[in-house]
Amino acid sequence: MSDIVIRVENLSKKYIIGHQKQERHTSFRDVLSNGAKSLWQGLTSDRQATLDDRSEELWALKDVSFEIKQGDRVGIIGRNGAGKSTLLKILSRITEPTSGRISIKGRVASLLEVGTGFHPELTGRENIYLNGAILGMDRSEIKKKFDEIVSFAEVEKFLDTPVKRYSSGMYVRLAFAVAAHLEPEILIVDEVLAVGDAQFQEKCLGKMEDVEKEGRTVLFVSHNLGAIRTLCKKGLYLKKGKLLGNDSIEKTISFYLDLNTADNLSYFAKQHKETPYIKKVCASQSINQASKKFAIDQPITIQVKLENCENNEFLVGIVIRNQQGIWVHHSSDEFREHKEEQIGSTNANRNCIIPAYGLGSGKYHVDLCLAQRNYEEFDNIIDALNFEVEFTGKRSNQTIDSDWKGVCGPGILLWQ
Repeated sequence: MSDIVIRVENLSKKYIIGHQKQERHTSFRDVLSNGAKSLWQGLTSDRQATLDDRSEELWALKDVSFEIKQGDRVGIIGRNGAGKSTLLKILSRITEPTSGRISIKGRVASLLEVGTGFHPELTGRENIYLNGAILGMDRSEIKKKFDEIVSFAEVEKFLDTPVKRYSSGMYVRLAFAVAAHLEPEILIVDEVLAVGDAQFQEKCLGKMEDVEKEGRTVLFVSHNLGAIRTLCKKGLYLKKGKLLGNDSIEKTISFYLDLNTADNLSYFAKQHKETPYIKKVCASQSINQASKKFAIDQPITIQVKLENCENNEFLVGIVIRNQQGIWVHHSSDEFREHKEEQIGSTNANRNCIIPAYGLGSGKYHVDLCLAQRNYEEFDNIIDALNFEVEFTGKRSNQTIDSDWKGVCGPGILLWQ
């Protein structure tokens, strides 16, 4: 009997993106006129598109094929837009592929987005039983696991509160507890664990290891390469919808890093958004401006420009990862000296300063997040910047440079 539990053959998923014509001013007369035109078009044609002719095809996945065996712990990596979430949605039967086929053997539990599978009007208790029923479990099976789920999620006080009143962290804790404890043969987890605190993330990783020891299969998507390296044995690397890597997790991560280490000292948002968002990010150093490598003995400034932040209290968070995917710094402007908000202006700027010797020599990746004070995200950018720090300058021959063993330098991050 084959031990293959997931087989994907030539899987593709296409989306049609339409571009609406933008009107700078719309009067009440225009609304009435456009409504009449839409009604007439509906009567005179079988199917009249409301979008104009400017549309394009987007292949989120293209000819993806792989096999996963029972008990495998598989990390799926790639940059934003690589097709990771689309793949998980297809495997979870949430969306249908455009072409290709998949075969899955066993019961699948998915944790893809905050609140997926929860009914907002039902309480935490009711949603536990609802999700169990969706997984095909009877009431007695769910009842055996109920206390363990509640204890793991740490939501005892809010068990009989409608989940629409839960914070995103409570949502994720309960959703993960349900998905992991109701004994699915295949557990699929997307980046949503990033919403929880560090202690809960450790707890989740430990639970996923337990799931694997029980012979069940885990598919895990995360931008935290350190967590993927710890948890997973096998890796899939997606880039622009194509599967470029399918090997051991170490080889897959190395291949991914080799292809994504080009120095990139600036980021600019391609599209305007109506909600608060990160418009521009750039890294610079007062010396060596012509070089893409930063000197270790000089501070590095990361400038962040925000838009649409009027009347919003917000936080800017930053993560700096080394070449192995380990978070060497994680900070927020919540700790800056000057905390006055630029309320009343649609634009806002933040500067993050990495002091001299704040980082050791090597290549680094920078992720940024814009969030409300309650940590609900407005925007996030993975790999916004990539740069390299090298031993140069007047102290390059001293012991602190040549013998420094830490993953980062002795400095700290400063916010202005």
